[in-house]
Amino acid sequence: MTEPSDYTPPAVWTWDTGSGGAFASINRPVAGATHDQDLPVGRHPLQLYSLATPNGVKVTVMLEELLALGHTGAEYDAWPIRIGQGEQFGSGFVAINPNSKIPALLDRSGPAPVRVFESGAILVYLAEKFGHALLPTEGAARAETLSWLFWQMGSAPFLGGGFGHFYAYAPTKQAYPINRYAMEVKRQLDVLNRLLAERPYLAGEAYTVADIATWPWYGQLVQGQLYGAAEFLSVHEYVHVQRWAEAIAQRPAVQRGRKVNRLFGEPASQLHERHDASDFDTRTQDKMA
Repeated sequence: MTEPSDYTPPAVWTWDTGSGGAFASINRPVAGATHDQDLPVGRHPLQLYSLATPNGVKVTVMLEELLALGHTGAEYDAWPIRIGQGEQFGSGFVAINPNSKIPALLDRSGPAPVRVFESGAILVYLAEKFGHALLPTEGAARAETLSWLFWQMGSAPFLGGGFGHFYAYAPTKQAYPINRYAMEVKRQLDVLNRLLAERPYLAGEAYTVADIATWPWYGQLVQGQLYGAAEFLSVHEYVHVQRWAEAIAQRPAVQRGRKVNRLFGEPASQLHERHDASDFDTRTQDKMA
């Protein structure tokens, strides 16, 4: 049975700035900068401009894991981009990511700066920059890792932009989009659950960039940290995803990475800017403000 609706699509769509719900102020149908705004630059070659959304957490976890492996060249400065205030549309950020989405990375270690955007691309770039750390170099292992990495990149829009938007952020709750996206999210969780019944990590025996990319979305979801939807989605059913999510959540680098550029939640979970490993222990009042 279909739901009654008083909406008929017009012959030509036009932008209604009041129809976007919680994100009406940050979504628009055109690209490019809206204002001049330079980005801050710290002392390290790697400059990260991000926010601790799931896509941002991927990169800060990756950097902290690289540092934990002893790659001192992975030291980085992390600067928050306040998307609610439109900082992703500033000219400096758009120069690094023309798509105006976090995260964006600028590598200043070479003769000319290298920009990298899209979270999956940043993970691969960093893995290869530091000797294929957390990314196998060849053969079946590399193919399996990249397959699950790209699976996550293609799946997350259904979880975030689809389910998360209509369940948590849309101005009105509608059964059709919530049910449609809930069905797809549960199918994806079942994909992961069946996989993780047979192996400890997504690509096999080893923890890789595939896990780093997927945990901030599906790991946090089954741990009740996304959208307040754990009960609605019956995440307790996915016992193998739960085991995997908890194992990754216990990693010190993951715990550190999850805090970086976090501007919300409990104060103890936030580190607005990150410029040195000691920042996790000696946060100043301005970083907590």
